Amino acid sequence: MKVGVIGASGYTGGELLKILGAHPKFNLSYIAAGSGAGALISDLHPHLSYFQDQRFEATEIARANTCDLIFLALPHGESAKIVNQIESSVKVVDLGADFRLSSAALWEKYYGGSHAGKWSYGLPEIKGNREIISQSSRVANPGCYATAIILSLAPFVESKVINQGDITVVAASGTTGAGRSPKVSLLASEIMNSLTSYKFGGVHQHTPEIEEQLESISKQEVKISFTPILAPMPRGILATITAVTDLKSTSDLYEIAKNYFKDEDFVEILDPKIGKLPRTSSLIGSNKMEMAVAFDSHTSRLVISSALDNLGKGAAGQAVQNANLMNGIGEDEGLVKIGIGI
Repeated sequence: MKVGVIGASGYTGGELLKILGAHPKFNLSYIAAGSGAGALISDLHPHLSYFQDQRFEATEIARANTCDLIFLALPHGESAKIVNQIESSVKVVDLGADFRLSSAALWEKYYGGSHAGKWSYGLPEIKGNREIISQSSRVANPGCYATAIILSLAPFVESKVINQGDITVVAASGTTGAGRSPKVSLLASEIMNSLTSYKFGGVHQHTPEIEEQLESISKQEVKISFTPILAPMPRGILATITAVTDLKSTSDLYEIAKNYFKDEDFVEILDPKIGKLPRTSSLIGSNKMEMAVAFDSHTSRLVISSALDNLGKGAAGQAVQNANLMNGIGEDEGLVKIGIGI
């Protein structure tokens, strides 16, 4: 199967190339980068030495239309500019935000510009999504924070054991989540030995995506207060999520999560009896999410800790998982469940 990546010069694009380069069923035939066209792939992604002297191509719709499957790893707002020119016979996974939201009003509020529409939402572990993705030719890959938060809360909004109108999330992400464009705030001298919040005050663009998806599960209004943190590490997400619950034991909360994900290979619920907690370093390079739950008896709140690789399960790994489903091949083809560790 001939596969192309448009926007391959960024961090997510590089992770896609790493996974696809070793994929047993996908043949990388088109690798494009807008301003990076003509540059050696290995100059921007030195770890991808197996591309040797290959260079990034220009972004050309004619070349995209020679593929069976295209991954769009472009900045928000850019996919919508070109996707209508891609032939309907070419399957597309968009890793940007352009087709994640149903609401035009929320798109305009959080992103600005015209709303491009809504595609099938590519989070297979949510009940019912796998079948929809498998029948789709256009899939919107979730945001990295959104993946961690939606998966963490899905079992509990489905079972209606928490106050869905008052959910608090504080989550830290590595610097690759901000993209590859040079920014003073991302210089090593600025971020080393420091933590800082950003998009402070409930304005992060993943907020409506998270609420919309959780509401589709629970059929009730969901409200989250989400504070993101920039962490001094290249990649990984660690989220802490709390909500008031009527359940009074950690074991009951653990069983709800364990049962929801019992057949899932890429989500692991850590047993509270063992006492292990999610670590970002354990998941780097994998398509896996780990989560732990506890009951805070002092405040009667559910507490969730979840971790994943923002470039793996939060982006490129998830995109390949969706593409596998869209093409009727093994969902785990080309993907790994064990991170590289320290």
